[in-house]
Amino acid sequence: MRVVLAKLGLDGHDRGIRVVARMLRDAGMEVIYLGLRQTTDSIVAAVEQEDADVVGLSMHNAGHLTLGPAMVAALESAGIDIPVVIGGIVPDDDRALLFDAGIADVLGPGTSSVEVVEAIRRATGGAPDADPR
Repeated sequence: MRVVLAKLGLDGHDRGIRVVARMLRDAGMEVIYLGLRQTTDSIVAAVEQEDADVVGLSMHNAGHLTLGPAMVAALESAGIDIPVVIGGIVPDDDRALLFDAGIADVLGPGTSSVEVVEAIRRATGGAPDADPR
């Protein structure tokens, strides 16, 4: 499984996404970490180039309601049908809005490595778990 991880927008906090990258690598996934201050276009280009199975975004800047749906729309516009998973600081009240906008899963602080791996597998159809809503 190929996972593109990125920090979309101006959020400069990358410690958590680096930990997630290690979790996914330890689980046998190939991780392409694009780094900080990515745009939807740069992420779409990487997804196309890397033939990724899923996009993981780390959000700590309160931009999740704008940037998450924008990422889903950018992938759809490019004709790419892969899930987007968001991790980071997302208020519980915003989760349903993100799911309605096409986000596959939302992971908050304290999510275990097992839960992170399961969420990625579930998003890509690789784990028969329940809907995360």
